Amino acid sequence: VVLGASLGTTGTGWLVAVLGLKVNLGSYALPLVGAGAFMRLLARGRWRWLGLALAGFGLIFVGIDTLQDGMQELSGHVDFAGLPSGGAWGHLLAMAIGMGLTVLMQSSSAAVATTLTALHTGAVNIEQAAALVIGAAIGTTATGALAAIGGSVPARRTALAHVLFNLTTGLIALVLLPALLRGIRVAQAELDLNAGALALAAFHTTFIALGVAVFLPFVNAFARLIERLVPDKGPRLTRHLDTTLLQAPGVALEATRRALGDTAGEVFDALRDVLGGAAGSGDDFRRVQIHEALDQVQQFLATIPSEPEQERLAQSRMAQMHTIDHLMRLRSRLSPSGAVRRMLADPRLAPAAAHTRSLVELAEAGVRGRAPAAWLTLIEQHASNLAELRRNERLAVLRQTGGGWGPHEALQALDATRWFERAGYHSWRICHYLGSELRTLTGEAAQAERRDRPAP
Repeated sequence: VVLGASLGTTGTGWLVAVLGLKVNLGSYALPLVGAGAFMRLLARGRWRWLGLALAGFGLIFVGIDTLQDGMQELSGHVDFAGLPSGGAWGHLLAMAIGMGLTVLMQSSSAAVATTLTALHTGAVNIEQAAALVIGAAIGTTATGALAAIGGSVPARRTALAHVLFNLTTGLIALVLLPALLRGIRVAQAELDLNAGALALAAFHTTFIALGVAVFLPFVNAFARLIERLVPDKGPRLTRHLDTTLLQAPGVALEATRRALGDTAGEVFDALRDVLGGAAGSGDDFRRVQIHEALDQVQQFLATIPSEPEQERLAQSRMAQMHTIDHLMRLRSRLSPSGAVRRMLADPRLAPAAAHTRSLVELAEAGVRGRAPAAWLTLIEQHASNLAELRRNERLAVLRQTGGGWGPHEALQALDATRWFERAGYHSWRICHYLGSELRTLTGEAAQAERRDRPAP
């Protein structure tokens, strides 16, 4: 994504070179901004967001028109021709200016647009403009580095990947600058290409594409290098939660969904240990980890801004709240009493134990992305079988009291049967909401929830 974003941002240069500098769009841009602003304020749904996009698009050309006027005035007062336009010193100086512009504007696209305008008005020549664009590509890493301060480990890793890619690409472009400029001159002579804004936009896209071509074959090794440079030392289950994501509710909800998936996987793993009779010294620590993770997810989910007009996000939030509820209920099943724990391994309850074990194993594989396509259907079948077994076993145990079961043992068997059924039910509902989070929680789904809930 970082490689694609770096290449995609060069499209701004083409937009400015093709439209912004050749057509006087100033007279059209302000009405576009006004129309977009009115749509943003008065329209509903998608039209509202379309209005915001139109207003932003119009502001780009308002800014370009202002830049053109400013650069024309600036070229009359500042003698850029006096700056060195060739040699290593001249290139480094222009690069430094480009980096400074990007850091001040917090946008490489704005710096490139400024450079294109300066070239179009004759304030700089093509060689100076090329070095300015290289500096802008390097300077944009400062924005990512600043955004990653205080961020999560994934955010810092992404920022570092951006910094290393742009630095390396900038150095490649600097080394190849004479050859690239020679290519522009050849194209100017052979193809009658004007060495203006279009040539500079092509230069920008070319050297970024060269960087992508260098990095793309080694992207896996590059990712492993980033992971070694920025190790993950924080809480494993909530590593996706990052307060900087709150500015984008959709991304923040995806982060909580991932955290819930990791937490659910840990709960299912602990539940499988209970079913297997394993009771290690680390069980208490694991339960504390799960409890803290659920608390953090709840707190983070509560701080995500609500977007009432976006139905999909509202559905996602609702599904995650259901997931948290069932996870908390399932967590309480991780500490059965000693008598119930012993009864879970009783051969007479083997059918219920087998269904529960299969369900939990399938649930863990599902939330970790290793389950077959129909895993949700299989889990629902196991949960339904457990509910049926509970109803049948309850009657069977009560009838055999005094025969096959003693009164005290019969009560323990009923508790164990109830444990199997509730563990299976909550596991199924967790997988249902995590696996079908984007579905609409309609009245039919709510009725299914009530219909499938076993009788107390």
